[in-house]
Amino acid sequence: MAIENNVFVRPMLKIDRQTTVTACQESGIEIWSDPHNEDLRFTRVRVRKNVLPTLEENLGPGITQALVRSADLLRDDADALDGFANEFFAQIDWMNIEVNDLERLPKAIRSRVLRLAIYKAGSPAGSLSAEHIASAEALVSDWHGQKEVALPGNVKLWRNSGTISLSNQ
Repeated sequence: MAIENNVFVRPMLKIDRQTTVTACQESGIEIWSDPHNEDLRFTRVRVRKNVLPTLEENLGPGITQALVRSADLLRDDADALDGFANEFFAQIDWMNIEVNDLERLPKAIRSRVLRLAIYKAGSPAGSLSAEHIASAEALVSDWHGQKEVALPGNVKLWRNSGTISLSNQ
């Protein structure tokens, strides 16, 4: 269950609707249905109404719960990788990162460190694509004299003398 600012976020996400409806009925609690939950303009509604039933029909009952379990495991893995990246990031000069230090990191952590540095240098939140990160990563793992990488927010990233440097000029 996700917690943000000491508040549970979507605490009943793993409980199916029929279970909550039954619990409310047995407890005499009036049920309110959000009309947005039926509006097919929303991707989440289309997934719930169309995609998940198709998966259950074609792959068998329980596929939705299996996907939920997989998502939970992936969230745990991502949290751990983010933690390792944050620990590393706190110990470096993020404007001038030693390539040798980055090369020692697994790619999953290295790409997170590069993303943190790019955001810290001024790229707007949410502006980086997978291609941006791949270009930054290539300066470490596939170096062959590339030019600087131009990123959102006027951030520039380049490799020189064994260092990945950033600027936002």
